Amino acid sequence: MDVQFLGGAREVGRSALLVDDRLLLDYGAKPTTPPSWPLECDPDAVVVSHGHLDHVGAVPTLLSGADPPAVHWTPPTYELSRLLARDTLKLHGGTPQCPFTENDAARLGEQSVEHGYREPFTAAGYEITLYDAGHIPGSAHILVDDGETRLLYTADFHTDDQRLVSGTTARPEADIVVCESTYADVTHDARDSVEQRFAQTLRETTVRGGTVVVPAFAIGRTQEVLLACNAHGIDSYVDGMGVEVVEMLTRHPAYVRDADALRGARTNARTVTGRDGQRRRLADEQTVIVTTSGMLNGGPAMTYVPAIADSPLNLVAFSGYQVAGTPGRELLERGSARIDGRQLRVSARREFFDFSAHADRDGLRSFLSSYADATVLINHGDQCGEFAAELRADGYDARAPDLGETVRAE
Repeated sequence: MDVQFLGGAREVGRSALLVDDRLLLDYGAKPTTPPSWPLECDPDAVVVSHGHLDHVGAVPTLLSGADPPAVHWTPPTYELSRLLARDTLKLHGGTPQCPFTENDAARLGEQSVEHGYREPFTAAGYEITLYDAGHIPGSAHILVDDGETRLLYTADFHTDDQRLVSGTTARPEADIVVCESTYADVTHDARDSVEQRFAQTLRETTVRGGTVVVPAFAIGRTQEVLLACNAHGIDSYVDGMGVEVVEMLTRHPAYVRDADALRGARTNARTVTGRDGQRRRLADEQTVIVTTSGMLNGGPAMTYVPAIADSPLNLVAFSGYQVAGTPGRELLERGSARIDGRQLRVSARREFFDFSAHADRDGLRSFLSSYADATVLINHGDQCGEFAAELRADGYDARAPDLGETVRAE
């Protein structure tokens, strides 16, 4: 079995893995400015692990030919992918930053084949099984079996419970494991303590007359933050694509941990329905606003952050990982960033709250302890080489492939 890394190798973003030049696992975008895309390919079939831009954002580019591949995924991943394609077209359609058309995006529905967890199916001549990865609703580990070799592509996963989804417990037998490593050098604080600090900080900020803007990924993080706010009695507004995602997820209760809690969080949050004038007024209301985009590279956050930038009473509360090169990373580290076409210096406070949906160092090591005899290929991280070296020192057959590299695995 040959495994080629078309993206996500020694980087976070544009994940793409090609098996034997036939089967493609994920095909994402890297949310830099402008976006980066994986290496080109022409697969017989595609299997998508989950509906985040860095894993599915480039899939429509595969569908423009006369004989496009089938795209396999869970029902929530299919719906989320269509939302992301539509949003990309809205932001970048007709420009070099968007390599697909509306017709390509429309073909997602034509080529879609949906599967549940632990229901084996055949694609490009392989037996494929999806396992709950505990990352976001519908996220999956992908097991590929050619009859001789079993490849487990972990994609993004979490071993601990979140409010939105439960942690993964799946450990299918595998000869090769392609493992993400986003937080290989980090130990997450306990989620309870993160939530307590988050809730206390939000209350203190609003009581003192400040406004809180919580940039949050539309898929997964917005819902997790709304669940936390509701559980801690914090009123909030919600804006951006995350509103539509909440509505969609309520139609797939089997893929969330507590459907009733999600509906309660949705009811507690007031939806912003107006334009930028309403958003600027809300920014003066000493309230909490949960909004896309999570890395400040688009969405209503482009209005809210400049509106609260001048006062140190206000707070930008980051709730997720900020990829290097994004405005969110620049603002968090330097206090200024290019926002909506201009360089903005922000006097408002900036804090990071680790609501991560990824396994940390302990979670990764715990997961990989089930694969001590497998070949382990590390991807999707800023410290891939270092983590692979650590694993080798502990007796694993581990390495971190480079972009474009093909690994022969048996």
